[in-house]
Formats: sequence, C-alpha cells, structure tokens
Amino acid sequence: MSYRKIFEDDFLLVVDKSFGVSFHNEIHAENSTLSEDKDITVKGLVTQIKEQGDYKELFPVHRLDKMTSGLLVIAKRLDSAQQLTRLFEQKDIEKYYLAISDRKPKKKQGWVIGDMEKSRRGSWRLTTSKQNPAKTYFVSKALSEGRRLFLLKPFTGKTHQIRVALKSVGSPIVGDLRYQASEVAEKYDRGYLHAYAMRFKLAGKLYQFECPPLSGKFFTEALFTEALLEYKEPWGLSLPSL
Repeated sequence: MSYRKIFEDDFLLVVDKSFGVSFHNEIHAENSTLSEDKDITVKGLVTQIKEQGDYKELFPVHRLDKMTSGLLVIAKRLDSAQQLTRLFEQKDIEKYYLAISDRKPKKKQGWVIGDMEKSRRGSWRLTTSKQNPAKTYFVSKALSEGRRLFLLKPFTGKTHQIRVALKSVGSPIVGDLRYQASEVAEKYDRGYLHAYAMRFKLAGKLYQFECPPLSGKFFTEALFTEALLEYKEPWGLSLPSL
C-alpha cells in the first residue's frame, strides 16, 4: 500500500505516505522482449490517490522525498490550496519529523542554520552563510548503543533540509542512500525519516495530526515505541519558535 488515509473533510485530505513512494509520476526505461528500451510511467502518490479515491481535482501544497514516510496534506479545493500555501510560506504550519542515525551528533540538541547550495549529483550541502538560510531545531536521545532518535522541527522548507541538517551535525540518517555512505545505507531496510506531526489553523479551525511510523525494523521495535512516548504531542514540548 502506497498510503493510508488519516483524515478528510470538505477542504483537505491528510494521508500517511509509505516509504519508497514517489510524490510525482516517474518515467522508467524497461527492456522489452525485442531488446529495445521502452519507457513506462510509474504513477506517483497524488495520481494514485486521485484515481483510487475518484477525486476530480486534488491540489498538492507540499511534498515529501521518496525516502520519507508520513504526513502529507493535499487540498481538495483551489481556495483551500491557496490558503494552505500561504500558511506554509508564512511558516504558520508546525511540522515535526522523526529520524534515526547510527552516529552520535556533535551536540544533543540545538539549531542547525545555514544557506544550502547544490552539491554533486543532485545533493545539497549546508554552508556557513545565512543570506536565506534553512532553519531546523532538533532534540535527540539514545535508543541503544550506536543508535539515536531525533525529533526535528523545521522552520523552513528547503529541499533535503532535514537530511542535510543531520549530516552537518555528524549524524546522517540511516538508510539515506544520498547522504549516508552507500555501502552502509544499503544495509538498512529503509531510509529512517518520517513526517510525524503537524498542526495549523485553516478557516478558523485547528487541525492537528500525529502519525507514528508503521514500517521499518527500527521504527517498530519496542525501544523506539517507548522512546517516542516522550515526544507525544510535540507541540507541547519546550521547543523554540521563530
């Protein structure tokens, strides 16, 4: 299953995206029986939801990387999409992510702030300049010897922001084929990044969602489940705001 429905009303749809599912349609080359390359289209998440739910129109207002599972909000009306887009642009949507790393960070919690610039082969890196910086705050706790849980609150929405932020503090996400050493990342059953919780107001109504991860060996073991209790209702934690 590529997603499961979390919530729906007249204005929006909230789903839990599965790990490994692309947000957009993808074109793949496939060898035919005639030894010629054929292009096939693999339907992305929004296309699948639209077809399976028989929606006439859906309006994506944000996205998740292919390796990231978790909460995704999709507007069902143009006016709702415009309002949600403004909320994202004005940073009026609280978002919280969960990640696991097998490396101890340079600091247990704090800000990661810096401009992001393109690196090699579609990757990004954090710089020391702060002209238009990515801003992320995180807290972390040990799960076991050699494994650590991170709760992250991004205040901006840059490409690969959380993945780059954790790499910059010495704790790349396990299973991240782009930012963890490939020979190490390939050993894991998934990339361990999950969009965990979200809160915002739309048309005077408060929406808040919490969605623990349901797949992945490290996300479903007892150590993780027990540790996650400390991060329940993360908007109630003493985390900073801009």
